[in-house]
Amino acid sequence: MNNENPLIVQGDRSLLLDVHAALAEECRNALIPFAELEKSPEHLHTYKLTPLSLWNAASAGFSSDDAVNVLEKFARYDVPQAVIAWIKEVCGRFGKIRLLPYEQEEEKDTESEDKLKEQYLCLVAQTGAIYKEIGANTAVRKLLCGVGTAGPLTPSTSSGTTGTAQKFTYLIKLTDRGTIKQLLLEAGWPVKDEVALSDGEPLDINLRQTTASGQPLTIREYQTASAKALVGDKGPGTGFGTIVLPCGSGKTIVGMQIMDMLKTSTLIITTNISAVHQWIDELLDKTNLTRDDIAEYTGENKDIKPVTVATYQVLTWRPDKEGPFPHFSLFHERPWGLIIYDEVHMLPAPVFRVVAELQAVRRVGLTATLVREDGCEGYVFSLVGPKRYDVPWKELERDNWIASAECIEVRIDLPQSSEIEYAVAGAREKHKIASQNPDKLAVVNQIISKYQEDKILVIGQYLDQLDQIAKMLEAPIITGKTPTAERDRIYGEFRKGNIRVLVVSKVANFAIDLPDASLAIQVSGTFGSRQEEAQRLGRILRPKERTSRFFTLITRNTVEEEFSSNRQKFLAEQGYSYRIVRYAEIENGGEIL
Repeated sequence: MNNENPLIVQGDRSLLLDVHAALAEECRNALIPFAELEKSPEHLHTYKLTPLSLWNAASAGFSSDDAVNVLEKFARYDVPQAVIAWIKEVCGRFGKIRLLPYEQEEEKDTESEDKLKEQYLCLVAQTGAIYKEIGANTAVRKLLCGVGTAGPLTPSTSSGTTGTAQKFTYLIKLTDRGTIKQLLLEAGWPVKDEVALSDGEPLDINLRQTTASGQPLTIREYQTASAKALVGDKGPGTGFGTIVLPCGSGKTIVGMQIMDMLKTSTLIITTNISAVHQWIDELLDKTNLTRDDIAEYTGENKDIKPVTVATYQVLTWRPDKEGPFPHFSLFHERPWGLIIYDEVHMLPAPVFRVVAELQAVRRVGLTATLVREDGCEGYVFSLVGPKRYDVPWKELERDNWIASAECIEVRIDLPQSSEIEYAVAGAREKHKIASQNPDKLAVVNQIISKYQEDKILVIGQYLDQLDQIAKMLEAPIITGKTPTAERDRIYGEFRKGNIRVLVVSKVANFAIDLPDASLAIQVSGTFGSRQEEAQRLGRILRPKERTSRFFTLITRNTVEEEFSSNRQKFLAEQGYSYRIVRYAEIENGGEIL
């Protein structure tokens, strides 16, 4: 027992971190690769160990021994033996089932064997028990063609392999590569995919040493490390996965560096048209590509070139909600060698069915957080790929790659005139009433008046509220209704410094680069989304000399206050303090810091 240590490891696999202990910060950083934050009240933060968190760690080379060593180093009391055994069991499952190319027997070199090699893959179990468990799974069994190298057989007639070192092998169709990984993950078996990926159409793309705008292009060490972690040696088991880096850390640079390393035709999918234009501008500025090499595939333009940048929205559009998705064909229009899923945590569920088919294509998911509000983190793991690289936000802040930030929640009373309406409203309406508290406008005005030197974003969910604020501040506003050209113009004016205060809806949550923004005021959000909190905080984290401030306005004693605790989890997980003040105290002489 060491009473100075910050971590309590419990038998239910929950971890309690005493945030006041001397080693709390070091311990928090050490937990990030393999544990998930669950609760973050004032004194004890609760983490949990899950199979997916351990498998993501294992895929990045973080072993069960590494995880156990972290727990034993920081644990206040002895780590329960059952927890250690469970960690080793779960981590040990990674790699017990592998996907390998079809291997024909040496003495056979027939046309039939070659055809099988083109159409099938080997699903290899390490032991007979795992092999039988795979075959007993009803959903999985439907995709199993047979075993060994003698050609496709039905599971009921399959036997052990002959003439090959792989003893416990099923054949699966090449087209079922993604689906089988999904199903086996759901059954508790992550598949280690070791089938080589296709190279795609060659493309001569190189990063410039000096950008087109005349600035030296400096690639940061962590950007290079993350790109190398994804590309690897270009052999089997490499070339697919997810890179987790904070907003403002230059994920676009990482994507372009991967393109430079692979030199192949690339499809980039991002969240909105402004983000499409931003990607295109960055490619033209920082690579040798010309405008003739790059196409935009959106609701406004549908061109296809060696590098094509599309939106998730256009891909998931369909004229009939029960009909096919006509733009899914984009995935097959060219022999793509790389697909970049920007903001992969936003990847729409319908796209997963296409991603399942594209397992032979190199692919990378870029994101600031693996949190998905729909719980589909497992789909990202199995279909896009496991986490290949992660770095703590506070580590990049320490090295001045992103700005330091202060997070402040201002709690405001609900006006008496709204109390009865709130009391009788349904759950969704309660959230709207609390979010649109009219007293928030005075707080917004006071914050903006106090911080005259900052470039400020006012971010919200409800358009009526944002319109009111924009009129009060005489500031421009960007919503989903703002035409693309006008949206790009306003963003440009903000970047140039001609606009100091900009009001934005949730369209600005994702993939928008506003490097000089140093203060954000969140007046309303989406039901306590941690994903959204990560993106909104990220809007003000571009490196700068001043400390960035992130204000969230909350109505006291309402559902909005309840939802705010969920958002705090993300901030606490990244190491940010979260200070709460009451507006009534400010009115009585206190200050918003």
